[in-house]
Amino acid sequence: MIVHEGNLSGAGIRLGIVAARFNETVVRTLVNGAVDVARRAGVADDAIELVWVPGAFEIPVVAATLASSGRVDAVLCLGAVIRGDTPHFDYVAGQAASGVAKVGLDTGVPVIFGVLTTDTAEQAEARAGGKAGNKGADAALAAIETVNVLRSLRG
Repeated sequence: MIVHEGNLSGAGIRLGIVAARFNETVVRTLVNGAVDVARRAGVADDAIELVWVPGAFEIPVVAATLASSGRVDAVLCLGAVIRGDTPHFDYVAGQAASGVAKVGLDTGVPVIFGVLTTDTAEQAEARAGGKAGNKGADAALAAIETVNVLRSLRG
């Protein structure tokens, strides 16, 4: 049996991060967690490219451009969509998720969905460095492992 598993070595990996400015306090914490983990895994500072966009809805088109550029091995998509009193949440969260998934499938580049979708600001804060960990850091680990497993599969 042949088993392919990724590892968590970021050496030689180039990461793109697309971050939504809406709910920036939460998102900046996600970005900091992702960058910290990437650096500790061995991703070089000059191999991390950060792009800020207005909100989560804009993430997929920018992620597609970055993934298609040839400059990165994976793209982390970070944002926070917090449910409010209108159906805005349902449209934005769903479109961001499906758009991010499509970019990865269309380009063959790992595109990691690190957009928080929560009912409250407190839940978002808990997932951005609070008691629920930092989902930006988790996204960075997922990106590194996925790049490494794809490299193994592609020989």
